[in-house]
Amino acid sequence: MKTASLFVATALAEIVGCWLVLVWRKQAGSSWLLIPAAAALGMFAWLLTLHPVASGRVYAAYGGVYVTTALAWLMWVDGVALDRYDALGGLLILAGAAVIIVTHWNA
Repeated sequence: MKTASLFVATALAEIVGCWLVLVWRKQAGSSWLLIPAAAALGMFAWLLTLHPVASGRVYAAYGGVYVTTALAWLMWVDGVALDRYDALGGLLILAGAAVIIVTHWNA
């Protein structure tokens, strides 16, 4: 559970940081948005360092959690309904990440 929470927090930090840059760039947002964006992306990088296993394995497992979290963001923040391919893809990639996490972490 600790590992899953850490992955979700990491994904949210990355998504928020990138989303703030997107708002600044595409919606003519204030340049002040870049300050929390940089803070969120710095937090993302720091959170990745908290995982106890080899970095390549962390990035591979994190990728699955990131895609799933991004799909949740798409639904809840962007207000876009997932189609069956989004749902299937999210489940498949999360299952792959779960295999890596369960077999290599002491959660």
